[in-house]
Amino acid sequence: MSNALRIACGTFGRVALLDMDQPLVRHAHPHCHVLLKVEGADTAFTVGDSMVPLTDRTAVLVDGWEPHAYVHDPSRPKTIILALYIEPDWLKTFRPGWAASGVPGFFEQPCGEISPRIRHLSHDLAAEMMTRPEATAVHEALLADLMIAVVERFTAWRSFSSIRALDGQLRMDWRIRRVVEGMRANLAEDVDAASLARGAGLSRAHFFRLFEASTNVPPRIYLNSMRIEAAVSAVVGENDNLSDISERLGFSAPSHFTRFFRDHTGVTPSAFRATSRLAG
Repeated sequence: MSNALRIACGTFGRVALLDMDQPLVRHAHPHCHVLLKVEGADTAFTVGDSMVPLTDRTAVLVDGWEPHAYVHDPSRPKTIILALYIEPDWLKTFRPGWAASGVPGFFEQPCGEISPRIRHLSHDLAAEMMTRPEATAVHEALLADLMIAVVERFTAWRSFSSIRALDGQLRMDWRIRRVVEGMRANLAEDVDAASLARGAGLSRAHFFRLFEASTNVPPRIYLNSMRIEAAVSAVVGENDNLSDISERLGFSAPSHFTRFFRDHTGVTPSAFRATSRLAG
């Protein structure tokens, strides 16, 4: 079973040090996602329609709302992965145009060769998280240096502007925006594609095409992405019983919530909560 060694959460988003030995389902995040190998076997992710390697020399780079999945080869040993989920509002404090990290097209490629500086910073961050889980200021400073190095190496960052980020947010079709707002307000309700299409005044086929053109993902992945973000926020930031969180998010049984959470993050919600609170 995969294991969360350390998890740090803050205004930057979250950073997880994961000892992975099982796959993750196809999913997406509302922020850019960077994966760096710390030690263990080489491995791979699917990003969009491509299979990309995660090795000592390469990073996996996932745009906001880009579908991706972890591909685990059971014949290989575990891989310790430093997974970064970075909030656009935090990243834009370094440069306003870096708010574009939350929309598709931020990274030029889904995989790239890392520099010695990125390698050293990722290992330093992983080591600090393991040896000093309470040193949150140190973790954030290292994360800032790491993300600046990643953005400068793997994006056309000089051409980004706050206008581009705003354009990405406003490009969504108004009918799809209305559907998305309804989904956000009712995370406990399951997606019924036919009902959503009728609510948007579209045929089922046209609705699916327009939804994916507007959000970059199908309705099911979009809803699951919003659900897992709400679940992570509740598991980390609240003291409610996990079964209460499960019920609030529309799961018929706590075991279904546990499986959903593990399939998207690699670990159970109870392990995620315990590990994320080590810094407390």
